[in-house]
Amino acid sequence: MWHFRNIILVPSPPRGEGTGNVRVPDWVRSCYDGGLVHFSTPFLCGLVIKMSQPPILVKVHQNLGTISIHREEKRNALTRAMVFDLIQAFRDLHGERKVRAVVLTGGGSAFCSGLCLEEMNAIVKEDDNFDRWHQDTSSLAELLQLMLQFPKPIISAVNGPAMGFGAGLVLASDIVIAGPEATLGFPEPKRGIVSGLCTPLLHFRTGGRHAARLLLTGETITAERAVQIGAYDEIIPTKNLWAYAAELTKQIAQSAPQAIQLTKKHLNETVGEQLEMLISLGAAASATSRTTEAAKEGLAAFVEKREPEWK
Repeated sequence: MWHFRNIILVPSPPRGEGTGNVRVPDWVRSCYDGGLVHFSTPFLCGLVIKMSQPPILVKVHQNLGTISIHREEKRNALTRAMVFDLIQAFRDLHGERKVRAVVLTGGGSAFCSGLCLEEMNAIVKEDDNFDRWHQDTSSLAELLQLMLQFPKPIISAVNGPAMGFGAGLVLASDIVIAGPEATLGFPEPKRGIVSGLCTPLLHFRTGGRHAARLLLTGETITAERAVQIGAYDEIIPTKNLWAYAAELTKQIAQSAPQAIQLTKKHLNETVGEQLEMLISLGAAASATSRTTEAAKEGLAAFVEKREPEWK
Protein backbone atom coordinates (compact mmCIF):
# COMPACT_ATOMS: atom_id res chain seq x y z
CA MET A 1 0.00 0.00 0.00
CA TRP A 2 1.51 3.31 -1.10
CA HIS A 3 0.62 6.82 0.03
CA PHE A 4 2.38 9.47 -2.07
CA ARG A 5 2.98 12.62 -0.06
CA ASN A 6 5.78 15.19 -0.20
CA ILE A 7 7.05 13.69 -3.43
CA ILE A 8 10.03 14.84 -5.47
CA LEU A 9 10.57 13.51 -8.97
CA VAL A 10 14.20 12.85 -9.83
CA PRO A 11 15.80 11.14 -12.86
CA SER A 12 16.06 7.39 -12.51
CA PRO A 13 19.12 5.30 -13.23
CA PRO A 14 19.12 3.36 -16.52
CA ARG A 15 16.25 0.94 -16.68
CA GLY A 16 16.00 -2.58 -17.92
CA GLU A 17 14.70 -2.86 -21.45
CA GLY A 18 11.02 -2.90 -22.28
CA THR A 19 9.62 -1.86 -18.90
CA GLY A 20 7.60 0.91 -17.41
CA ASN A 21 8.80 -0.21 -14.03
CA VAL A 22 10.99 1.86 -11.75
CA ARG A 23 12.94 0.17 -9.00
CA VAL A 24 12.47 1.79 -5.64
CA PRO A 25 15.87 2.45 -4.03
CA ASP A 26 16.90 0.91 -0.73
CA TRP A 27 16.41 4.13 1.22
CA VAL A 28 12.75 4.12 0.15
CA ARG A 29 12.26 0.41 0.76
CA SER A 30 13.47 0.90 4.31
CA CYS A 31 10.31 2.91 4.98
CA TYR A 32 7.93 1.29 2.49
CA ASP A 33 7.26 -2.28 1.46
CA GLY A 34 7.73 -3.27 -2.15
CA GLY A 35 10.44 -3.15 -4.76
CA LEU A 36 8.86 -2.14 -8.07
CA VAL A 37 6.31 0.53 -8.88
CA HIS A 38 4.71 0.43 -12.32
CA PHE A 39 3.95 3.76 -14.03
CA SER A 40 1.70 3.58 -17.08
CA THR A 41 1.77 7.35 -17.61
CA PRO A 42 4.51 8.09 -20.18
CA PHE A 43 5.57 11.25 -18.37
CA LEU A 44 6.40 9.28 -15.22
CA CYS A 45 8.30 6.49 -16.97
CA GLY A 46 12.00 6.88 -16.27
CA LEU A 47 11.42 8.73 -13.01
CA VAL A 48 11.68 7.49 -9.49
CA ILE A 49 9.66 8.87 -6.66
CA LYS A 50 11.65 10.12 -3.70
CA MET A 51 9.43 10.20 -0.65
CA SER A 52 9.99 11.61 2.78
CA GLN A 53 8.40 9.52 5.49
CA PRO A 54 4.78 10.62 5.91
CA PRO A 55 3.54 11.50 9.40
CA ILE A 56 1.02 8.66 9.16
CA LEU A 57 2.70 5.53 7.84
CA VAL A 58 0.64 2.51 6.78
CA LYS A 59 2.16 -0.92 6.22
CA VAL A 60 0.81 -4.40 5.60
CA HIS A 61 2.91 -7.39 6.63
CA GLN A 62 1.20 -10.69 5.89
CA ASN A 63 -2.11 -10.52 7.79
CA LEU A 64 -1.15 -7.60 10.03
CA GLY A 65 -1.77 -3.97 9.18
CA THR A 66 0.21 -1.28 10.98
CA ILE A 67 -0.57 2.42 11.34
CA SER A 68 2.24 4.39 12.94
CA ILE A 69 2.32 8.06 13.86
CA HIS A 70 5.57 9.84 12.99
CA ARG A 71 5.99 13.38 14.23
CA GLU A 72 8.64 12.58 16.76
CA GLU A 73 9.90 16.15 17.14
CA LYS A 74 6.46 17.07 18.58
CA ARG A 75 5.94 13.80 20.45
CA ASN A 76 3.56 12.71 17.69
CA ALA A 77 1.06 15.52 18.30
CA LEU A 78 -1.65 15.35 15.64
CA THR A 79 -2.22 18.16 13.17
CA ARG A 80 -5.54 18.57 11.37
CA ALA A 81 -4.01 16.99 8.26
CA MET A 82 -2.77 13.99 10.26
CA VAL A 83 -6.28 13.38 11.60
CA PHE A 84 -7.58 13.15 8.03
CA ASP A 85 -4.68 10.83 7.19
CA LEU A 86 -5.59 8.55 10.09
CA ILE A 87 -9.18 8.38 8.89
CA GLN A 88 -7.99 7.46 5.41
CA ALA A 89 -5.54 4.89 6.80
CA PHE A 90 -8.31 3.01 8.59
CA ARG A 91 -10.51 3.19 5.50
CA ASP A 92 -7.70 1.76 3.39
CA LEU A 93 -7.06 -1.13 5.78
CA HIS A 94 -10.79 -1.79 5.99
CA GLY A 95 -10.60 -2.86 2.35
CA GLU A 96 -7.51 -5.07 2.74
CA ARG A 97 -9.08 -8.53 2.92
CA LYS A 98 -5.92 -10.31 4.06
CA VAL A 99 -5.51 -7.99 7.06
CA ARG A 100 -6.90 -9.65 10.18
CA ALA A 101 -5.89 -7.02 12.74
CA VAL A 102 -4.47 -3.51 12.81
CA VAL A 103 -1.75 -2.26 15.15
CA LEU A 104 -1.71 1.44 16.02
CA THR A 105 1.56 2.76 17.44
CA GLY A 106 3.83 5.78 17.57
CA GLY A 107 7.33 6.50 16.34
CA GLY A 108 10.10 7.48 18.71
CA SER A 109 9.57 7.62 22.45
CA ALA A 110 5.91 8.75 22.48
CA PHE A 111 2.67 7.15 21.36
CA CYS A 112 0.76 10.39 20.80
CA SER A 113 0.78 13.56 22.90
CA GLY A 114 -2.66 14.61 21.66
CA LEU A 115 -3.56 17.38 19.26
CA CYS A 116 -1.10 19.99 18.02
CA LEU A 117 -1.56 22.87 20.47
CA GLU A 118 0.53 25.27 18.37
CA GLU A 119 -1.90 24.77 15.50
CA MET A 120 -4.85 25.20 17.85
CA ASN A 121 -3.33 28.38 19.28
CA ALA A 122 -3.18 29.86 15.78
CA ILE A 123 -6.84 29.03 15.13
CA VAL A 124 -8.08 30.29 18.50
CA LYS A 125 -6.84 33.78 17.61
CA GLU A 126 -9.03 33.93 14.50
CA ASP A 127 -12.35 35.76 14.54
CA ASP A 128 -15.53 33.71 14.09
CA ASN A 129 -13.65 30.44 14.41
CA PHE A 130 -16.52 28.28 15.67
CA ASP A 131 -17.12 26.71 12.25
CA ARG A 132 -13.45 25.71 12.10
CA TRP A 133 -13.62 24.18 15.56
CA HIS A 134 -16.86 22.39 14.71
CA GLN A 135 -15.29 20.90 11.58
CA ASP A 136 -12.21 19.82 13.52
CA THR A 137 -14.06 18.16 16.38
CA SER A 138 -16.46 16.49 13.94
CA SER A 139 -13.44 14.94 12.20
CA LEU A 140 -12.07 13.75 15.53
CA ALA A 141 -15.44 12.20 16.38
CA GLU A 142 -15.51 10.54 12.96
CA LEU A 143 -12.11 8.97 13.62
CA LEU A 144 -13.12 7.56 17.01
CA GLN A 145 -16.42 6.24 15.67
CA LEU A 146 -14.64 4.70 12.69
CA MET A 147 -12.32 2.85 15.06
CA LEU A 148 -15.23 1.59 17.16
CA GLN A 149 -17.06 0.37 14.05
CA PHE A 150 -13.94 -1.04 12.38
CA PRO A 151 -14.63 -4.71 11.53
CA LYS A 152 -11.16 -5.96 12.51
CA PRO A 153 -9.55 -5.84 15.95
CA ILE A 154 -7.44 -2.75 16.60
CA ILE A 155 -4.44 -3.29 18.85
CA SER A 156 -2.86 -0.19 20.35
CA ALA A 157 0.84 -0.79 21.01
CA VAL A 158 1.45 2.12 23.36
CA ASN A 159 5.20 2.67 23.18
CA GLY A 160 5.24 5.88 25.23
CA PRO A 161 3.03 8.62 26.69
CA ALA A 162 -0.57 8.76 25.44
CA MET A 163 -2.05 12.14 26.31
CA GLY A 164 -5.31 13.91 25.51
CA PHE A 165 -6.70 12.75 22.18
CA GLY A 166 -3.79 10.32 21.96
CA ALA A 167 -5.26 8.59 25.00
CA GLY A 168 -8.61 8.70 23.21
CA LEU A 169 -7.13 6.66 20.36
CA VAL A 170 -6.02 4.08 22.92
CA LEU A 171 -9.47 3.92 24.47
CA ALA A 172 -11.10 3.44 21.05
CA SER A 173 -8.94 0.35 20.46
CA ASP A 174 -10.01 -3.21 21.23
CA ILE A 175 -6.77 -4.49 22.78
CA VAL A 176 -4.14 -2.31 24.46
CA ILE A 177 -0.59 -3.42 25.18
CA ALA A 178 1.77 -0.85 26.63
CA GLY A 179 5.41 -0.32 27.45
CA PRO A 180 6.50 0.55 31.01
CA GLU A 181 6.93 4.24 30.08
CA ALA A 182 3.45 4.57 28.56
CA THR A 183 1.92 7.18 30.85
CA LEU A 184 -1.64 8.35 30.24
CA GLY A 185 -3.52 11.55 30.98
CA PHE A 186 -6.06 14.16 29.92
CA PRO A 187 -4.51 17.61 30.49
CA GLU A 188 -7.03 19.53 28.37
CA PRO A 189 -8.63 21.49 31.27
CA LYS A 190 -5.15 22.83 32.08
CA ARG A 191 -5.25 24.36 28.60
CA GLY A 192 -8.72 25.85 29.07
CA ILE A 193 -10.51 23.29 26.91
CA VAL A 194 -12.81 20.33 27.47
CA SER A 195 -11.96 16.70 26.77
CA GLY A 196 -15.47 16.08 25.52
CA LEU A 197 -14.56 13.56 22.84
CA CYS A 198 -12.62 11.26 25.15
CA THR A 199 -14.90 11.48 28.20
CA PRO A 200 -17.45 8.87 27.00
CA LEU A 201 -14.69 6.44 26.03
CA LEU A 202 -12.87 6.88 29.33
CA HIS A 203 -16.10 6.31 31.25
CA PHE A 204 -16.86 3.25 29.10
CA ARG A 205 -13.45 1.65 29.63
CA THR A 206 -12.66 2.58 33.24
CA GLY A 207 -15.92 3.54 34.96
CA GLY A 208 -17.20 6.83 36.34
CA ARG A 209 -14.96 7.16 39.41
CA HIS A 210 -11.68 6.70 37.57
CA ALA A 211 -12.85 8.89 34.69
CA ALA A 212 -13.83 11.70 37.05
CA ARG A 213 -10.49 11.72 38.83
CA LEU A 214 -8.45 11.74 35.62
CA LEU A 215 -10.53 14.43 33.93
CA LEU A 216 -11.00 16.72 36.92
CA THR A 217 -7.41 16.64 38.17
CA GLY A 218 -5.68 16.46 34.79
CA GLU A 219 -3.15 14.15 36.41
CA THR A 220 -0.87 11.83 34.47
CA ILE A 221 -0.89 8.20 35.58
CA THR A 222 1.69 5.45 35.15
CA ALA A 223 1.27 2.48 32.85
CA GLU A 224 0.79 0.27 35.91
CA ARG A 225 -2.07 2.45 37.12
CA ALA A 226 -3.59 2.50 33.64
CA VAL A 227 -3.72 -1.30 33.74
CA GLN A 228 -5.31 -1.24 37.20
CA ILE A 229 -8.17 1.01 36.09
CA GLY A 230 -8.74 -0.81 32.79
CA ALA A 231 -7.33 1.71 30.30
CA TYR A 232 -4.54 -0.72 29.32
CA ASP A 233 -4.66 -4.51 29.21
CA GLU A 234 -1.07 -5.40 30.06
CA ILE A 235 2.48 -4.10 30.17
CA ILE A 236 5.09 -5.53 27.81
CA PRO A 237 8.75 -4.51 27.40
CA THR A 238 8.68 -1.75 24.79
CA LYS A 239 11.08 -3.55 22.46
CA ASN A 240 8.69 -6.54 22.36
CA LEU A 241 5.47 -4.66 21.62
CA TRP A 242 5.37 -5.27 17.88
CA ALA A 243 6.29 -8.95 18.20
CA TYR A 244 3.60 -9.43 20.83
CA ALA A 245 1.05 -7.65 18.64
CA ALA A 246 1.99 -10.00 15.79
CA GLU A 247 1.46 -12.97 18.11
CA LEU A 248 -1.97 -11.65 19.11
CA THR A 249 -2.81 -11.32 15.42
CA LYS A 250 -1.88 -14.97 14.89
CA GLN A 251 -4.32 -15.90 17.64
CA ILE A 252 -7.02 -13.75 16.06
CA ALA A 253 -6.36 -15.28 12.63
CA GLN A 254 -7.22 -18.74 13.98
CA SER A 255 -10.86 -17.65 14.10
CA ALA A 256 -13.19 -17.04 11.18
CA PRO A 257 -13.09 -13.40 9.99
CA GLN A 258 -16.89 -13.17 10.04
CA ALA A 259 -17.03 -14.49 13.60
CA ILE A 260 -14.45 -11.94 14.77
CA GLN A 261 -16.32 -9.13 13.02
CA LEU A 262 -19.65 -10.09 14.57
CA THR A 263 -18.04 -10.56 17.99
CA LYS A 264 -16.53 -7.07 17.90
CA LYS A 265 -19.84 -5.63 16.71
CA HIS A 266 -21.65 -7.34 19.58
CA LEU A 267 -19.10 -6.14 22.14
CA ASN A 268 -19.55 -2.52 21.09
CA GLU A 269 -23.31 -2.76 20.55
CA THR A 270 -23.84 -3.15 24.28
CA VAL A 271 -23.34 0.61 24.48
CA GLY A 272 -22.78 1.33 20.78
CA GLU A 273 -25.43 3.85 19.79
CA GLN A 274 -25.31 5.63 23.14
CA LEU A 275 -21.50 5.83 23.04
CA GLU A 276 -21.46 7.26 19.52
CA MET A 277 -24.14 9.79 20.47
CA LEU A 278 -22.13 10.85 23.52
CA ILE A 279 -18.99 11.23 21.39
CA SER A 280 -20.92 13.49 19.01
CA LEU A 281 -22.20 15.56 21.94
CA GLY A 282 -18.67 15.68 23.31
CA ALA A 283 -17.43 16.99 19.97
CA ALA A 284 -19.88 19.88 20.21
CA ALA A 285 -18.80 20.61 23.79
CA SER A 286 -15.14 20.55 22.76
CA ALA A 287 -15.81 22.92 19.87
CA THR A 288 -17.64 25.37 22.13
CA SER A 289 -14.92 25.29 24.79
CA ARG A 290 -12.30 26.27 22.22
CA THR A 291 -14.05 29.57 21.51
CA THR A 292 -13.69 30.80 25.10
CA GLU A 293 -11.26 33.24 26.65
CA ALA A 294 -10.02 30.40 28.84
CA ALA A 295 -8.97 28.46 25.73
CA LYS A 296 -7.15 31.50 24.35
CA GLU A 297 -5.25 31.93 27.61
CA GLY A 298 -4.52 28.24 28.14
CA LEU A 299 -3.21 27.65 24.63
CA ALA A 300 -1.19 30.87 24.63
CA ALA A 301 0.36 29.91 27.97
CA PHE A 302 1.41 26.55 26.56
CA VAL A 303 3.03 28.08 23.48
CA GLU A 304 4.71 30.79 25.57
CA LYS A 305 5.87 28.21 28.15
CA ARG A 306 4.29 29.93 31.15
CA GLU A 307 1.56 29.23 33.67
CA PRO A 308 -1.93 30.32 32.58
CA GLU A 309 -3.63 33.19 34.38
CA TRP A 310 -7.27 32.22 34.79
CA LYS A 311 -9.92 34.88 35.29
